[in-house]
Amino acid sequence: MIQNLKKVVLLLLLALNFSNCKEVIKDVASNSTLTKPNIIYILADDLGYGELGVYGQEKIQTPNIDALASSGMLFTQHYSGAPVCAPSRYMLMTGKHSGHARIRGNDEWAERGDVWNFEAAVNNPNLEGQRPILNTTETIGKVMQKAGYKTAVVGKWGLGAPLTEGIPNKSGFDFFYGYNCQRQAHQLYPKHLWKNNEKEWLNNELIAPTVKLDKGADPMDLTSYSKFEQQDYAPAKMQAEVLNFIEATKDQPFFMYYATPLPHLPLQVPQKYVDKYVKLFGEEPPYLGDKGYFPNRYPNAAYAGMITYLDDQVGEIVHKLKELGLYENTIIVFTSDNGPTYTGGVDAEYFNSAKPFNNAYGNTKGFTYEGGIRVPMIASWPGKIKAGSKTNHISAFWDVMPTLGELVNEKVPEDIDGISFLPTLLGNENQQNHEFLYWEFPSYQGQQAVRMGDWKGIRKNIFKGNMNIELYNLKNDLKETTDVALKYPEIVSKIEAIMKNEHTPAELDKFKIKQLGDEITK
Repeated sequence: MIQNLKKVVLLLLLALNFSNCKEVIKDVASNSTLTKPNIIYILADDLGYGELGVYGQEKIQTPNIDALASSGMLFTQHYSGAPVCAPSRYMLMTGKHSGHARIRGNDEWAERGDVWNFEAAVNNPNLEGQRPILNTTETIGKVMQKAGYKTAVVGKWGLGAPLTEGIPNKSGFDFFYGYNCQRQAHQLYPKHLWKNNEKEWLNNELIAPTVKLDKGADPMDLTSYSKFEQQDYAPAKMQAEVLNFIEATKDQPFFMYYATPLPHLPLQVPQKYVDKYVKLFGEEPPYLGDKGYFPNRYPNAAYAGMITYLDDQVGEIVHKLKELGLYENTIIVFTSDNGPTYTGGVDAEYFNSAKPFNNAYGNTKGFTYEGGIRVPMIASWPGKIKAGSKTNHISAFWDVMPTLGELVNEKVPEDIDGISFLPTLLGNENQQNHEFLYWEFPSYQGQQAVRMGDWKGIRKNIFKGNMNIELYNLKNDLKETTDVALKYPEIVSKIEAIMKNEHTPAELDKFKIKQLGDEITK
């Protein structure tokens, strides 16, 4: 019967002059009408908009990521879910913006005890991790599982502590490897990582992120920093698991969410990557750890080395896909969870990390200015996404769920805020656009932001009683230096209405903003 069906389909395809009839016949025989693409979503950590060569970086070398852009599409107006880690990842996972989200900021769930005691948390999983998402939460992982995908998350989770309902294996992912806890990720040579629900102990000594140079050590001597480079480098362990997963799952469609900890602090990377940039940058003063995290002899060289290390890993993934014959049927997305950091030895001004936006403190990570939430994004899918293309389509993390849902023909929840950008990826003209994008962030004194066409409205210092809205025209003021609110009161009124309408009271007291009418119960 299958043989007869093949003949019928072949005749129809020849009549219609289909060039890919063999592939379609193969799919009919396997009761499938379409070969589903593999999906690899790579999320860098604290990587700035301007820290890739293809986005204008002049000091750091990223040839493999740049090659992704050459083979695919570069987004110039893509936004993260929030200006810091956990909420940004929540918006990605759920398709909701922060006015409708359960997790709206970093929450270390401090009522459990001394969660910031690094050693205690290593030994007691009840002190590790962040406040969990609910196991009823519909995530990208669950959507992909329903579509028949094998799913994995490798890297940093941050959305549910061990032993809770919010762990990856209960949130739509068949496989998990990496840091459950964001605080534990403040050491790239950690004492342990998690493999599904089990701890994997590594060949490293326990060194808390607050440790500085030994008393009397020469800060100019590289050997004074030797204790900060150990045996098992977490990004290397994670990369091995990514490649193993691809190999093991090559015969079925897979979704890999690769939430790498790079280039988030501390400044730690194998020495050969540091040496590469010491040769390029020359001598520089050491970072002594006075602004958090570990000290480092060559901070600029180390930071550049961390990004190049990540770039090499992207190259290894592409090589593996080609080796297995999966490259043509795999879509790779590369982006970052928020803007560049301002602490721990990283010099955003030196690298012009937020280029073309403002690099100064108050404009990058932790803040809703462009440097804090506009992020690089590249999508590559050979033969489907036009090579070397570029789009200024305005999109955000909450658009990823509906995009992947449409891609794999799987329904997504009706109450999400995202809009699929699959038409943009495939070069179609029927792309639906957002009327606006909305953010709120109950940290750094409380913030709200709206992107509406070329207009950007920001309300900051809400906890201090400020309800005024700054207004910027991004078409001619990317650095957001000139507040034109007084000139355009009608635009400010529209943005103010959006801020009011899109904010719903937070479920958790930690994220409530009483100035916006939230009732705090404790």
